[in-house]
Amino acid sequence: MRKIVFAGLAVLGGLVMSNAQCKTVSAISENFDGWKDIDKCWTAQQGKAMIYSKDKKVVFYSMTNPREKMFLMTPKIKAGKYTLTLDASDNGGETTLEIFSVNNISDAKSYDAVTKAAKIDGAKKTFDIVLKKDANIGLKVMLNGIHQAVYVDNFSLKAKK
Repeated sequence: MRKIVFAGLAVLGGLVMSNAQCKTVSAISENFDGWKDIDKCWTAQQGKAMIYSKDKKVVFYSMTNPREKMFLMTPKIKAGKYTLTLDASDNGGETTLEIFSVNNISDAKSYDAVTKAAKIDGAKKTFDIVLKKDANIGLKVMLNGIHQAVYVDNFSLKAKK
């Protein structure tokens, strides 16, 4: 029993340490080419669906759970005005992308929409974002069918001058 408790505490301590090493940033340029799994400074909330890295992209996959709310959170971003661009495509059907300011990843009440839901149509998406305080940026993808997928690539967040 002590071994199990100790192992659990060691894992929990490792998770806290890995998140503590992630710094607040003022820009992100990520093409996901080097990802084998979700990066330790990013957070995926997938519910009963899946978010994973494959073929140098991040994939949001509904499996048999349409309309499952899926979020991919960036590392913490410094307060300020930003331009976010990314490539988003899908494998058909009706899909949308919405951007959130996330003050506390573990508290859904702290998620504030900073853009309206945009239809994913394969075109590069550009969003103007204002963060009033340091926060994570959350990408919320909504898939409306079973076995639907959205692919995100070339994520670029730059401070506005």
